[in-house]
Amino acid sequence: MNNPDIRRWVILLAIGLCAYWMVQAWVSYQRAKNPEDYKGTPAPSVETNGGTEDTTVPNDLVNNENGVDTTDEGDVPDASLVAPQKPTGSNTTTDIDRDLIQVTTPLLQIWIDPLGGDLVGAKLPKYPVSLQDPDVPTTLLDKRFGRTYIAQSGLLEPRGQNRLPSRPVFTSVASNYALEEDAVEDTLDVVLNFELDGIQVTKTFVFHKDRYDLQVRYDVQNSSTESYKAGFFAHISRDAGPPDGVKTGFFRPPAYLGGAITLPENRYKRLKFKQLREQDFTVRGIQGGWIAFLQHYFISAWIPPQEGTYVYYAQQRSSGDFWYGFTSAEQTVALGSDGQYQATFYVGPKRQKNLAPLADYLTLTVDYGFFWWLSVPMFAVMEWIQSWAVNWGVSIILLTIIIKTLLFPLSEMSYRSMARMRKLTPQIKRIQEKFGTDRQKMGQEMMALYRKEKANPLSGCFPMLLQMPVFFALYWVLIESVELRQAPLMLWIQDLGAMDPWFILPILNGASMFLMQRLNPPMADPMQQRVMMIMPIMFCVICIFMPAGLVLYWFTNNLYSMAHHYFALKKAGAT
Repeated sequence: MNNPDIRRWVILLAIGLCAYWMVQAWVSYQRAKNPEDYKGTPAPSVETNGGTEDTTVPNDLVNNENGVDTTDEGDVPDASLVAPQKPTGSNTTTDIDRDLIQVTTPLLQIWIDPLGGDLVGAKLPKYPVSLQDPDVPTTLLDKRFGRTYIAQSGLLEPRGQNRLPSRPVFTSVASNYALEEDAVEDTLDVVLNFELDGIQVTKTFVFHKDRYDLQVRYDVQNSSTESYKAGFFAHISRDAGPPDGVKTGFFRPPAYLGGAITLPENRYKRLKFKQLREQDFTVRGIQGGWIAFLQHYFISAWIPPQEGTYVYYAQQRSSGDFWYGFTSAEQTVALGSDGQYQATFYVGPKRQKNLAPLADYLTLTVDYGFFWWLSVPMFAVMEWIQSWAVNWGVSIILLTIIIKTLLFPLSEMSYRSMARMRKLTPQIKRIQEKFGTDRQKMGQEMMALYRKEKANPLSGCFPMLLQMPVFFALYWVLIESVELRQAPLMLWIQDLGAMDPWFILPILNGASMFLMQRLNPPMADPMQQRVMMIMPIMFCVICIFMPAGLVLYWFTNNLYSMAHHYFALKKAGAT
């Protein structure tokens, strides 16, 4: 490659880097311009809009024999989501002076708002925001100015039965609860109480020492003068803003941010913000199931009892926030009897072993994309390796070797074809020198040579293309698996889910690609030769911004391929 060509490629590379840095600067500007959308706070707070929190109920989602009313909007779904309609909304709570209830377990820090018993804060102590801030846990649920991500649940009365406030203010015997690591008990019950006109409502949260899911149970004791009727609702309310501290770039696609649900005809269906802005989502008569909100590595999900039948809904509210939830069928609590409603709420990492016991197909929220059917067994093998290797980096290396060994026959076909082409290199060079200025004649002579020697320059490509699904499947395993988040390899690589801080792996990967090219036969077209020579540099730059775990796979793959290719050439006498 002559000096003008080198300068041209350096200029193009510099332009690309400048464009990338300009976009990064624009993102930083937007963060500075709207800091309330990005910054975190030590603990959630409660916004009551000057002492008044709107609790009226919309009526725009599901079947109802008495008509539809879409004028009101508040914190609970419309009662038409079960059979009858909602109360009028006269139970708006005003001027509430209340403190949040804090619950601490080895895995969770939770804040509960006495108003409605909503979960308005959740932090994950086992998952710090970064290795540089190990004492700052990742925040999922959050409620503050400019940020809404909360989990709400409650009782939904039919139209005309205005017996209880739609958002009652519960009382609790304590404001702080803790389940210690060394506690004898494995569970912790946080009990909230409310009573009005002979109807006593007890809302109980059951926390577990070693689990991210918690049970939410309503017990209704009817000591009034008539029967009480209500359904149960639960939903996640979320704004459309990105999670705190999330960074994306040109070379690392953003993870999915939005809702998801399982349906009989679609086991994993995304409920995107864009879709809900255009049209609400409602589906009725679903047995069991779940509805969730997803972000990179983490998830929150409502999971009702699987034997029941439910209405699932998702919509954008006039406030701009989004709801993802379900309602149960109504049940009647007769005079002097008790009634119970319950569901499971999960808030934590997208770990398959945590999600699998909760509901069928919930593990699909670990979104491996189109090639999930390859990704799932790959991750299972990688997890098994890690169980005895005790290092996710070693697991990636060994999994790469296993995959390359299984694909050995395909690689062998490719390398045999490349070996035949390499033997023709001297003749190809003579043709290029003889007909260098006549591209048409040079092409004809090349084709004649290939026919004579029974060689096909493309015969090595097809087996390599067959391996691409494996590459993409493993790519999404490494990108999506929370197990690799902040998992160390050794020495300078302490987070396989982040970029290499010293750029050593990307440089080694680029060098291995360059050496691989030296084993391949030269391209017939001089322009193609120049492009191939610049490719290792381009991929080196791309790999700088990729997770270290993915670059480690790529580098291991190159080393294995290079050794296999060398011995294939030696066997064919083409070295």
